[in-house]
Amino acid sequence: MSARKLFRFPLAALLAAALLAPVATPASANDSRETTLDLLFDRLAVAGDRDWEKIQNEILNIWYESGSDTHDLLLARAQKAMEMEDYETAIVHLNDLVRLAPDFPEGWNLRATARFQQGEYGYALYDIGRTLALEPRHFGALSGLGIILDRMGDKEGALRAFERAIELHPNLPGADEGARALRPVVDGMRL
Repeated sequence: MSARKLFRFPLAALLAAALLAPVATPASANDSRETTLDLLFDRLAVAGDRDWEKIQNEILNIWYESGSDTHDLLLARAQKAMEMEDYETAIVHLNDLVRLAPDFPEGWNLRATARFQQGEYGYALYDIGRTLALEPRHFGALSGLGIILDRMGDKEGALRAFERAIELHPNLPGADEGARALRPVVDGMRL
């Protein structure tokens, strides 16, 4: 059985259940970081805000702060490899990163992206699950989840993922289009 089929139903169901659960801000030793993120997410949730891209980038910059030069180096090497579409090398660096820093969501998220690019949807779903467990507000992971679930045929799960991403970031490129395309399909399935 392929990895795609092996992971399809259990992980999709697990991730869908996580999307329906109430979102709690993850506990953190750095209350200032969490307070800043909370304020940024409040601002990001405003539909039509002209500064959404600036706010999004501030959130991403905080998420990319690992607190370790070693982790930052592995992340930078992985990003460079991905820019060159060398996903195998990126995954090698990201495997090291998630092993050394299992509580760093961006390591998992970037590895999910690399695995997605290789068509390894089952593994990408696992990494998205880890990302969302660490940072439930990760709009990029939610959008990626929507894309993967849609491609795997889980239209309802994909729609829930896109809708959750839109709740957090109503200006997120691609999420609204994904949700709009799926709503008629899912509504038709519910009849």
